[in-house]
Amino acid sequence: MLLVSPQKIDLAYSPNKLHNRVYIDAESGIMYRGRLVELEAVVAVAKRRSFRAAAAEIGLSATALSQAIAELEGRLGVRLFNRTTRSVSPTAAGEQFVTQVAPALGVIRESIEAVNRHRASPKGLLRLNVSVGAAQQILAPIIFEYLRRYPEMSVDIVTEDRLVDIVKDGFDAGVRLDEHLPGDMIAVPLGPEQRLIVVGSPAYFQGRAYPQTPQELQAHECIRRRLASGTIYRWEFERRGRKINVDVVGRMTLDRTDLMQEAAVAGLGLAYLSVWQVASDVRAGRLVQVLAEWTPPFPGLSLYYPGRRHVPSPLRALIDLVRELA
Repeated sequence: MLLVSPQKIDLAYSPNKLHNRVYIDAESGIMYRGRLVELEAVVAVAKRRSFRAAAAEIGLSATALSQAIAELEGRLGVRLFNRTTRSVSPTAAGEQFVTQVAPALGVIRESIEAVNRHRASPKGLLRLNVSVGAAQQILAPIIFEYLRRYPEMSVDIVTEDRLVDIVKDGFDAGVRLDEHLPGDMIAVPLGPEQRLIVVGSPAYFQGRAYPQTPQELQAHECIRRRLASGTIYRWEFERRGRKINVDVVGRMTLDRTDLMQEAAVAGLGLAYLSVWQVASDVRAGRLVQVLAEWTPPFPGLSLYYPGRRHVPSPLRALIDLVRELA
């Protein structure tokens, strides 16, 4: 995980009444009076079923969040959550409370975001879920430029190849290949088409003939790839509308493309990798491309996010930057 974020601060005082407690979020600079942050805390815990996950979502420490809920329960005289060492779940009263409060909080958030759009520069935290390969491609040209342009913004990037529910897991947006995007998301293309190519080192091809068709890969030592799901990737080929999937054979199986690239350069077998990743090796002669006519390009990366009536200003700034640089 790549984290570029200031430390969260909880500042509290209570001169006479518990509800005078004040929380300051260092990322947004917003100061919350107790009763508002208590409502945010209750809704977040009910959704996440976890104090720690809820605290991360609303930008407080788990301790401060727990105190906020305890103080609200104390004033109401009603327990809103059942707590054990392993789980937390709303009581019947808690469920009713959240059902009535959550829509009102949504309206408040939308009103705040509408006002934030009048700011000259966005401020806060942007959380992204990105595949490992995508992170390597977007970090320098897009994320670094985003942080340079918006000095009051922080970016938290989680890299993983499995496709997650970005709404459920608390992310503002994600980056994946276009073909892998959930159908209910809004997508913004990030760059040009992508292409996978078959490569091997000159040392590997000494005494071996280049494969002329995908089927001939069965006679070669191939570096297999294990996907995030645990399955072994079957190499996919297409030529003039004809599609072929090959379950290649080989003594080495890896789950990281950078290691596959290293193994291919070392002459341990053929690898099937992004042209973006191995272009410099091909130009330098460290790798040789084969089966070029069987590996056409396909749609590239996209930034995706859930359809909302109001897009948060930090995410809107990223979308505008992506469209500018595309």
